[in-house]
Amino acid sequence: MLTIYSYWRSSAAYRVRIALNLKGLAYQQVPVHLVKDGGQQHSADYLALNPQGLLPLLVDEDNDGVRIAQSLAILEYLDEVFPVPTLLPADPAQRAQVRALALHIACDIHPLNNLRVLQYLSTELGASDEAKSTWYRHWVDKGLAAVEQGLAVFDGRLSLGERPGYLEACLIPQLYNARRFECDLNGYPRILAIAARCEVLEAFKNAAPEVQPDAQ
Repeated sequence: MLTIYSYWRSSAAYRVRIALNLKGLAYQQVPVHLVKDGGQQHSADYLALNPQGLLPLLVDEDNDGVRIAQSLAILEYLDEVFPVPTLLPADPAQRAQVRALALHIACDIHPLNNLRVLQYLSTELGASDEAKSTWYRHWVDKGLAAVEQGLAVFDGRLSLGERPGYLEACLIPQLYNARRFECDLNGYPRILAIAARCEVLEAFKNAAPEVQPDAQ
């Protein structure tokens, strides 16, 4: 049994839900509310499971209850333990290109727009909601512009040809966040084309934030 500690609107958890669905793996979710009770990820019970105090966390009960933190580490774990269908291309160069774009999304764009960063801007630096939105849109715009250019190597295809995988599992949640903050996406036709192909698939529909059991 696979268990994911998740929050419905966590884009990192969203990535993992997509990957699990693409692989057709059954899993259960344990909700951890990132705002309620001062942030349930800071509770002693959760920190005992994941000292990083972040989401998501994957627990694989069939593998001695191993706990895997960090969404990209989870995606790699899933691809190694459940290799079919794969999330990554077979060609080493293409695989590296996919990882590079996924890392750019997960490590360069997303952290600057993470909830704890936005909360720090408000509580510690006194930033207004307007200033936070400006901050958010600036970093999303710079990041997605680079992703848009990077997608040129796929020549209009998905990262696995006709099938989405690791890259799309990272891209679609970031695009969801960009739409939520009303970012201008007109300059990213490649990204929008990929989204149009992915968002109609059941793996992505069933991973969407609004349909999660803890959605509010």
